[in-house]
Amino acid sequence: MKTLGFTFMPLKKIKAIRGMHDITPDKSGHWARLEKAVAAVFATYAYREIRMPIVENTGLFHRSIGEVTDIVEKEMYTFADRNGESIALRPEGTAGCVRACIEHSLLDTPQKLWYNGPMFRYERPQKGRQRQFHQIGAEAFGYTGAEVEAEILLLNAKLWRALGLEKSISLQINNIGSSEARAAYRQALVDYLNQYRGDLDADSQRRLETNPLRILDSKDAATQQLLEGAPALSAFVSQESKEHFARLNELLAAGGVEALHNPRLVRGLDYYNDTVFEWVSDELGAQGTVCGGGRYDGLVEQLGGKPTPAVGFAMGIERLYLLLEAHDFAALPGSDAPGAYVIVADPAYQAFAFEVTESLRSALPEFAIMQHLAAGSIKSQFKKADKSGAKFALVIAENEVAEQTVTIKNLHTGEQSIVSVSKDTTELAAALK
Repeated sequence: MKTLGFTFMPLKKIKAIRGMHDITPDKSGHWARLEKAVAAVFATYAYREIRMPIVENTGLFHRSIGEVTDIVEKEMYTFADRNGESIALRPEGTAGCVRACIEHSLLDTPQKLWYNGPMFRYERPQKGRQRQFHQIGAEAFGYTGAEVEAEILLLNAKLWRALGLEKSISLQINNIGSSEARAAYRQALVDYLNQYRGDLDADSQRRLETNPLRILDSKDAATQQLLEGAPALSAFVSQESKEHFARLNELLAAGGVEALHNPRLVRGLDYYNDTVFEWVSDELGAQGTVCGGGRYDGLVEQLGGKPTPAVGFAMGIERLYLLLEAHDFAALPGSDAPGAYVIVADPAYQAFAFEVTESLRSALPEFAIMQHLAAGSIKSQFKKADKSGAKFALVIAENEVAEQTVTIKNLHTGEQSIVSVSKDTTELAAALK
C-alpha cells in the first residue's frame, strides 16, 4: 500500500506464545463449572483456599524440587528482575504453598489447604501438556498417620464421581520409604544399571548421573526389560514404612477405593517420602497421569520451617478437561446461554428496556439476560436470539412501551403471551422461572 510516497506494510498478527493457550468463551464455561465442582468437594473435607504468587524466588525451587531434576535444569522459566534477583515462574504449587505457610506462621496448628492457578514449564507442547498449564492442588500439614493420606485419596475418588469420571481414572500407589532408604536404594540401582549403561536409552543414561530413580518411569521397552533384574526398592524400605503403607491400604479398602500397587512408581520430585500415588487414565494416550502426589515430611524444614509432616497432590485441569470433553461434559450441568434475550424494536425504547431488564436481574439473580443494544430489525434480532440459545425472547416495541407490557415468546415451543410491568416485574419474573 502506497500513500504520499510512503509504503506501509501490513502489521504482522501477534499470536499467543507457543504452548500458552487462550481459554475462549466456548470453553471457559466448562472450566468454571469444573472448578466449581472441585471447590465444592474440597469444602466437604474442610479444606480452605490459599492463593500464592505466580512468581517466586528461584532458590525456592532449587531447594524444594532439587537442582538436578528436569524441571530445574531444563523446564523452569527463570530470569533476573531489575534488581538482578533471580526469579522464576512457578513450575508447581507445593513449594510456594509451603513458603507461604512458613512466612505467615500458619503451621502452628494443622492445616488443610487448596489452591488453583497457572504453572509454567518449558517443555515440548503436546496433548494435555502445555508450557502454561493449570493445576488444582491441596496440601495437608501436621498429620503423621496414614489416615490423612487415605482421606486425600477418598477426596480424589469423590471428585471423580462428581465429575462422572470414576470409570475412567484408576489409582496407583507405592511406598518409596524414607530419604535414607532411597539414598541406599539409589546407589544399589546405579551400581546395577552401570553394568548396562550402553543398553539404556539416551534419557536414562543422562538420568543415571542426575536422578536415577526416574529411570524406573522410563517408557523405553528395552530399559524396562533391564529393570526386571534390578534391585527392588521394597528391599530397602523400613518395617515402619511398610506398616504405614499397610495401614493405608487397609483404610482405602474400608473406604471402597481400589488401589494398584505399582512398585515402579516414584514421582519426579526429590521431596517425597513413603507414600506416593498417581491417578491415571488410559483415555489420554501418553499423558495418562491426571493427578499425583504423596507425603513429603522433610520439605517444611528444608525450606526453613520447623519439622512438619505433610502430604499433598496436584491435578492437571487441561487433562481433566480432555476427559470431560470425551464424555460430552455430561457431569457438568449448566449452560452459558442466556435465559432470555431482550429484543428492542427501536433505540428510542432502550430506556424502558433497561428499566425492565435491570428489575428482572434483581428479581432473578441467577438468570442470565442478554439485551440487544444495537439497531436492527425485529426479524434480525429474533435470529440473534435463536443463535444465542436463549429460551425466551422478551419483545419491547411501540405497543409494549405505550401499554407498559412485555411480550414473551418461548423460542423452544413458539408460545407467546403479554405480561404487564406497569407496577413491577413480579409477574414477568414468575413467567421466566
